[in-house]
Amino acid sequence: MTENSVQSSETLIIKSMPIIFVFLWSTGFIGAKMGLPYVEPMTFLALRFGVCILFMVPFVLMTRTRWPTRRIDYFHISIGGLLMHGGYLGFVFLSISKGTPAGISSLIVGIQPLIVAALAGVLLKENVSLQKWIGLLLGLAGVFLVVFNKLSVGEGTLFGMSFSFIALISISAGTLYQKKFCSHMNIKSGNLIQFVVAGAYFYLMSLLFETGEVIWSGELVFALLWLVIILSLGAMTLLYMLLRKGAAANVSSLFYLTPPCTAVVAYFLFDETLGALALIGMGIAVAGVALVNYRFKKAGST
Repeated sequence: MTENSVQSSETLIIKSMPIIFVFLWSTGFIGAKMGLPYVEPMTFLALRFGVCILFMVPFVLMTRTRWPTRRIDYFHISIGGLLMHGGYLGFVFLSISKGTPAGISSLIVGIQPLIVAALAGVLLKENVSLQKWIGLLLGLAGVFLVVFNKLSVGEGTLFGMSFSFIALISISAGTLYQKKFCSHMNIKSGNLIQFVVAGAYFYLMSLLFETGEVIWSGELVFALLWLVIILSLGAMTLLYMLLRKGAAANVSSLFYLTPPCTAVVAYFLFDETLGALALIGMGIAVAGVALVNYRFKKAGST
C-alpha cells in the first residue's frame, strides 16, 4: 500500500468519525428502552459502569497509559464525568423508565447543540452570530411542537419528559465543561476515571432509591453489553476525540442528528411513531441547527 493510499484511508476514517458517532450515540436510547423493563434505571447504570470498569482496567494497565499529574485535573475529569454520565444518562434512563418514548427523549436532548452554540460564545469565546441566535429560537420552537402532542397524555408522561429536559441541561453543561477543562486529558485514563466516578454515583443512587432487583434475560444482557461496548467505550471515546479536534458548537451540532436516527430505529423495534405536528417540529429544529452551523457565503465570494 502506497503512502498516498494510507493517507487517503486515514482521511476517510477521520471524515467518517462524525457519522459513526451519530449512529452509535442514537442507539443508546434504544438500549435503555430494551433493558429497563428488567431492571431499575440506577441499578442498570451501576451495572453498566461496573462492566465498563472491568473492561478498561486491564486495557489501561497493559498499555501503560499516561495518568494526570495534577490533582486539579482529576477534579475536572471527575466533574466532567458526573455531568456527561451521571446527570445526562441518569435522567435519560429515568425519563424512559417513566414512560417517555425513546424518540421523544432523544429529540428533547437533541436540542443540546443549540444551547451549546449559544453558550459557547460566552464561556469558550466562540463566535455566536445573530444567525445562530435565530437558529436557537427555531430549534426551541421545533422541540415545543414535537412535545406539544404529549402534553395531554397524562401526568406520568409529563413527569417523565421533565427528566429528559434535565438530561438536556446536564449534557449541555458537560460538553462545555469537557471542552474547557478536559480537552487535553488522555482518552484512556480519563475515561476510566469518569467510569469509576459515574459507577460510584449510580451505585449510591441505586442503594438509596431502588430495590436492586434484576430480572436477567437475553434482552437485558444484550442491552447491557451494547451500552458498554458501543456507547461507553465507543461513542464516548469518539465524542471526546471530536471535541479535542473541533469547536464545542460544531461538535455539538452532531447531536441534532440523533433524534431522527433514534426515531427510525424505535419505529421498527418498538412501533413508536411521530405525528404530523411532531414531524413539522423536527423539520423546524433541523432548520434551526442548520442556521447555527451553516456559514453563508457573502455575495461575490468564492
